Amino acid sequence: MELTGIKQSVKDCLFYVYYISNLKDSSSIFQTSIRSHWAIENKLHWTLDVAFSEDASRKRNKNAAQNHSVLLKIALNLLKNEQTKKLSVKSKRLKAAWDEDYLLRILKIKV
Repeated sequence: MELTGIKQSVKDCLFYVYYISNLKDSSSIFQTSIRSHWAIENKLHWTLDVAFSEDASRKRNKNAAQNHSVLLKIALNLLKNEQTKKLSVKSKRLKAAWDEDYLLRILKIKV
C-alpha cells in the first residue's frame, strides 16, 4: 500500500507500508479497514491528550506508564458516560475536580 500526501514541514513524503495477509480481498478493502482502525486509535489518543495531557506524561518507571494509561482510559469512559451536563471531556474532568457531588455522580456513588 502506498501512502501519499503526508506533509512534514515543507517537503511531501511518500511512504510504503507493507501488510501481509492470507485474505483474498482487494487492496482498497484493506486500505479502508486500516484507515478506519487508525482513525479510531487517533481519536482515542487525541481525546486522552486533550483531556489529560497524556503526551506530556513523564512516567517511565516499570509499569507506571501502562498502569496510568489504563486508569486514564477508565476515567475517560466514566466522563463520556456522564450525560447530565453538555460539556467537553476536559471540562467535565475539571468540574469533577472542583465539585464533589458531580464527581460522585460520575463515579455513580450514591451518598
